[in-house]
Order: sequence, then C-alpha cells, then structure tokens
Amino acid sequence: MAYDNKNFGDNRNNESLFSKRIKAGKRRTYFFDVRSTRGNDYFITITESKKRFDDNGYDRHKMFLYKEDFNKFLNALTETVNYVKTELMPDFDFDAYNHDQDAEGEETTMSTSSVSEAEDGGVDDWKM
Repeated sequence: MAYDNKNFGDNRNNESLFSKRIKAGKRRTYFFDVRSTRGNDYFITITESKKRFDDNGYDRHKMFLYKEDFNKFLNALTETVNYVKTELMPDFDFDAYNHDQDAEGEETTMSTSSVSEAEDGGVDDWKM
C-alpha cells in the first residue's frame, strides 16, 4: 500500500511523504518511507518490524538511505539478488512468492516488472 502525504510544508516531525509496506510472513513487515530533511532534501528509511514471539510488542530495525547512495544501493541489491537467483538457486520458483494480502485479507498477485527490468537493463533504467 503506497500513499502520498500532503503535508509537504512544515515537516518538522519528519512524517513520511510516501510509504510502501511489504508484509513478509506472519511476524515480519518492511516499510519503505520517503522523508524530508529540514533543508527540504529527501532520504529513504527502510524499517524491518518483527512481532516478538511473546506477543509483547515489536522489534524494529531502521536503515537510512541517502540520495547519493541510491544507485549504489540498487546496483548492489540487484547484483546480490541475481546471484542468489542464478547461481545458488536457479531452479527455485521465486515468482511463487509474488503475492500480498489486500485490505480484506485476500491474496493478490504483485507484478515482477521491476525485477525483470533490472535483469534486462540494470537499475539505472528503473523508474522511481
């Protein structure tokens, strides 16, 4: 689920301008958020949130990604994922995991066009 936050003006509390949530299993969720600095620059936070086994809250791990590192990060991530897919697990059906749950709990299929584009033309061709 992605959404636009219309609070572009005074953003002192560092709210997300854009957010994408990925449910990964029963206890794990990833959040990709675009945030702004006081100087109206932008960066991405990647948060892993895992529900504790004792059901006593969540453990969160956050990573900050700055614009000057976007291309290097995407290149390294793409190279690493492609290595696993082609060298370590070439017969594994990664597309079997391209689903998510919508608001009503029904599974929906997600597109893999971004991954295909990366494999064909590299991450510099990705549209962000």
